[in-house]
Amino acid sequence: MSFDLTQQGLLTEIKQVIEKARNQVKQTVNSAMVLAYWEIGRLIVEQEQQGQSRAAYGKAQLKQMSATLSAEFGKGFDVTNLRNMRRFYTAFEKRETLSLELSWSHYNVLSRIEKDSARAWYQQEATSQNWSVRALERQLGTLYYERLLASKDKTLVEQEANKKTQALAETAKDYLRDPYILDFLNLQDKTYQESDLELGIISNLQQFLLELGKGFAFVERQQRIRFDDEDFYIDLVFYNFKLKCFLLIDLKLGKLKHQDVGQMDTYVRLYDEKYKGDDDNPTMGLVLCSEKSEAVVKYSILADQKQLFAAKYLSYLPTEEELQQELLRERERVQQQLLSQQRINND
Repeated sequence: MSFDLTQQGLLTEIKQVIEKARNQVKQTVNSAMVLAYWEIGRLIVEQEQQGQSRAAYGKAQLKQMSATLSAEFGKGFDVTNLRNMRRFYTAFEKRETLSLELSWSHYNVLSRIEKDSARAWYQQEATSQNWSVRALERQLGTLYYERLLASKDKTLVEQEANKKTQALAETAKDYLRDPYILDFLNLQDKTYQESDLELGIISNLQQFLLELGKGFAFVERQQRIRFDDEDFYIDLVFYNFKLKCFLLIDLKLGKLKHQDVGQMDTYVRLYDEKYKGDDDNPTMGLVLCSEKSEAVVKYSILADQKQLFAAKYLSYLPTEEELQQELLRERERVQQQLLSQQRINND
């Protein structure tokens, strides 16, 4: 579809209006989150200072507070995040030192910096250089502050750092994918995180497993599990009532990497800790890789579960070959659907 110069000028103006409005919304939500979580942190710390020991408070009152707040306001107020708010206030006790141009995710990273001078420097640089959260984490990981102090040629260090952070700039899509934003607004629909291709494949895999007749019950898509200060999303979660275990599925559209299987092992361990009941069997993981020309399927079998997997699980789980065939079929089918839809939209 082509536009004449008048239409192109109009489109440019409309895009500018949309970008400006989005930036205003982003800034408003950022400011509200930062100030609200700072205030919550202050209230928690002041309560602790009224005779409550931190350990006792963390184990009892904080847990009770989290349960009450979560029931009313959603997932953003679990014990871990309340502790993050407490740490945030402790690191930035003077409210006037806060830069409202930075997000809660920025401050969650900054609050973990123990040295006051380093924390203040990273805060200033993140603000003035407009670093995304990923860029801030990258600079911390490469000890940017420490290298600058030690370097005789500071310009060279700065040029290298700036070059690396340009590729980590935040987009509007990145911002909308921030789980803390969704938690704060209590928005629980997580399908925004899936591309059209992923969404189509996952939807059909979900139906495929349910139709096998081998005891699968659907639990959740894009289920979030939190470990320390990191959030992980599992594409599909099932419970098999014949095997009495959870099955976690993660889909990769690119080439399967060794760390993908290792990541699933981590998911399995975390899931066992958080969700497995005393009478449940160990959780199983399944990594699916749907490349353009081939499909790779790998069950995540922890060392201490291999005998159980061979003796009991295999009779109820689809084979890797069955899943490979299904993946190839579904990728081709979904791609054809997307191409057809694209042609319709272009006509």
